[in-house]
Amino acid sequence: MEMKNVAIIGGGLAGLVAAIDLAKRGVPCTVFERKRYPFHRVCGEYISNEVIPYLQSLDAFPEVFSPPRFTRFQLTSVNGALAEIPLDLGGFGVSRSSFDSFLVERARALGATVLDNTEVTSLSFHDNLFAVKTLERTHEAHIVLGSFGKRSRLDVTLARPFIKKRSPYVGVKYHVRTDHPADVIALHNFKDGYCGISRIEDGKTNVCYLTHRANVKKYGHLPEMEKAVLHRNPFLKRIFTESEFLFDKPEVINEITFETKEPVYNHVLMTGDAAGMITPLCGNGMAMAIHSAKVVSAHVHRFCTDLTYTREQLEADYSAQWNALFKKRLWAGRQIQTLFGSEWASNVAVQLARHVKPVAHFLMKKTHGQPF
Repeated sequence: MEMKNVAIIGGGLAGLVAAIDLAKRGVPCTVFERKRYPFHRVCGEYISNEVIPYLQSLDAFPEVFSPPRFTRFQLTSVNGALAEIPLDLGGFGVSRSSFDSFLVERARALGATVLDNTEVTSLSFHDNLFAVKTLERTHEAHIVLGSFGKRSRLDVTLARPFIKKRSPYVGVKYHVRTDHPADVIALHNFKDGYCGISRIEDGKTNVCYLTHRANVKKYGHLPEMEKAVLHRNPFLKRIFTESEFLFDKPEVINEITFETKEPVYNHVLMTGDAAGMITPLCGNGMAMAIHSAKVVSAHVHRFCTDLTYTREQLEADYSAQWNALFKKRLWAGRQIQTLFGSEWASNVAVQLARHVKPVAHFLMKKTHGQPF
């Protein structure tokens, strides 16, 4: 019997890890990535340690980069009030450019096909098969994983409901050299936004912030907005005035949305941010993408090898498990976000972290998972 094959649209964390998992299980799979590796993504580049057992089981933990390990969390308010708490589980830092390229090599070594610089222009499902169309040709697949990130042209093509709602959020990322402690992940508030600071490989530091587009519109350009808004927080002012910035220009993404999405849509199994995005302040999006890859790979492998396991069962089982693992965490992230981005609310958050530590630990656990 010919093995069923899988098309994975989007070569980010969820797509590449799923390709590695499926290839190890002997399932033929092809990854379609619109950009050419290596490239940067707007991302906090912090990964919760909950992923380590699974990545090690795939020989896909990025030890080669000697990733910094995080054990402390710092939080500051808009005016610079500071709180620090230990990270219960901890995490590590690695740039997406390095990590994604590492995963591509691992996937190809296991026999997966990774087609970068290849955009999927349309997708259709007929007679129990998908037609995955690129500019070069049309590929057939029995299963399609949608791992095309936060917002994609394919979301428009598929007419997903969330895509019709405008989002006011803009994400911006830099890499810098600065004296930020290697074991600390920091979250600094400013008016209508917040900025994560954490070390990555080679002594570099990731600076990634989320802001309301009204801030950008008011000041016209990012440097002017950063000086007028972010510099009100003294911790951010020091980072932006004393660091060596390594990019010629920042990485920017618009219309970041935290709207509810669907784990399965038009028979496509969504993974990572394509299935649902946790607010960046929770620092757990990368771990959730990796975990969703594990979940979907197990169900897809069963579908490809068990003739009695129907597509309807596959879709129902994956949806149920995805919702059980992630739905409450996404909801908690949206609620916790109300404590950030204003002077009053950020001061309340700092005071909670300082003086009511059980509450701070409870909120952190609500947005993080257990090792898997």
